[in-house]
Amino acid sequence: MSTSTTASGFGPIADATPSSLCAREPRVPADRLVAEMVPPPRFDSVRFETYIPDPNQPSQTEAVRVLAGFAAGLGGAPADAGKRGFLGLGFGRKPAKAPAGPRGVYLDGGYGVGKTHLLASLWHATPAEPALKAFGTFVELTNLVGALGFQQTVKTLSGHRLLCIDEFELDDPGDTVLVSSLLARLVEAGVALAATSNTLPGKLGEGRFASVDFLREIQGLSAHFRSLRIDGDDYRHRGLPEAPAPYSEEQVTKAAYATPGASLDDFPHLLDHLARVHPSRYGALTDGIEAVCLTDVQPVPDQSTALRLVVLADRLYDREVPVLASGMPFDRLFSEEMLNGGYRKKYFRAISRLTALARDAKGLVQD
Repeated sequence: MSTSTTASGFGPIADATPSSLCAREPRVPADRLVAEMVPPPRFDSVRFETYIPDPNQPSQTEAVRVLAGFAAGLGGAPADAGKRGFLGLGFGRKPAKAPAGPRGVYLDGGYGVGKTHLLASLWHATPAEPALKAFGTFVELTNLVGALGFQQTVKTLSGHRLLCIDEFELDDPGDTVLVSSLLARLVEAGVALAATSNTLPGKLGEGRFASVDFLREIQGLSAHFRSLRIDGDDYRHRGLPEAPAPYSEEQVTKAAYATPGASLDDFPHLLDHLARVHPSRYGALTDGIEAVCLTDVQPVPDQSTALRLVVLADRLYDREVPVLASGMPFDRLFSEEMLNGGYRKKYFRAISRLTALARDAKGLVQD
């Protein structure tokens, strides 16, 4: 392979020029949003059997037991709305008329305890055709409503046996009312619900907006779920060495040119670009990308930028895209004020996932 020299004088590199996320402005049709409501690639092959509970955390073993029963209770022929089994507490029973009460399960726990693994396992274990099961993040669900409209979203999802919502968090009053109304309609149609979050359903929105003003909606959301607390440490870093220190700009640039399918972007410019792309398109933004290489990583300047970065980190993690970076380490991305604020659990999740992806990227750098 022939080589060339970069303008910055980094020396010989491969001819292949890496792509740039900043040059991408994807457009995602509404039908793709619906078709992609399945577990992401990282969780495509997970099952209850592949979840390894921490022996010191009995709540993890209990969660597997309860969710396996929940999935079994979703078997059999579809029933009419209002006559499906009571899916919150009496798993497997099918009374003629569903009593009032929880119609789903809600997995609450810290980041890295395997909630998404369990949620995806539930989706896979539910005995229904993929077209009758939907799996998406909270952001993806609200984006679906934005793309299809409320009534069409209700119509599209009402025929489903199960709706799984990952990373359930309410960041503004509009989302609170929207999701409360949507889930109420879906429960009436007989759809079972399952969700994960770092926040108990009765505490959603706390610290982010005046949730007391929307107490009725929040309590309504909580009533749909039986909460399961999952305790434990972050499995992504359990027993593993510390994350690699950031590399030099030269190392990151060389790796980007030497890695087929890699992207190369200046971190501050990428943050600016994310403001011009709707978060619903961040998955499409990374289509075909095999590795993300970032130079000049700096602390994020404000909360809006930080929340966009959280969504990008989630999509990269879902797709198992390694991240190689120069500049500041990922655990210094967010200020102390951010890490102590209402979105702190989102930021800690992003740090955890980006650190795991940085560890995956170590092999891209040649000694």
